[in-house]
Amino acid sequence: MPRRRRGWAMNGHHSEHHSQHTPLTISLLEPTLLLLISQKERHGYTLLNDLEQMNMGTIHPSVVYRTLRELEGLEWIQSAWDTFETQGPPRRTYTITDLGIQALINWKQQLELHQKSIAQLLFLFKSNHSE
Repeated sequence: MPRRRRGWAMNGHHSEHHSQHTPLTISLLEPTLLLLISQKERHGYTLLNDLEQMNMGTIHPSVVYRTLRELEGLEWIQSAWDTFETQGPPRRTYTITDLGIQALINWKQQLELHQKSIAQLLFLFKSNHSE
């Protein structure tokens, strides 16, 4: 995935939150998709809605579908056409694989490890800067 240039933080405003995403948001897309798919099989459109419900913002569908293809290429998820859908054309349904479950466990461990660093960083922001 292409990265934003180094100065992205200087160009952002709160009002732009939904139209632009930080590298951190995009980095969290992979474990979030894996977690959602591990809960139950889902269609891509459902995943887009679920990401928005999880406060990930409105990530462009092309980014989400590209990430899903990458996860499928890694054999962390698999997809199949849902031909039982009574309305509209068939849609892909995504399910997690055993390898994907292992990747999700690894993501959980990494997130827990970095949670402490993020908490410390936020504490330092609060003690050094008024919001």
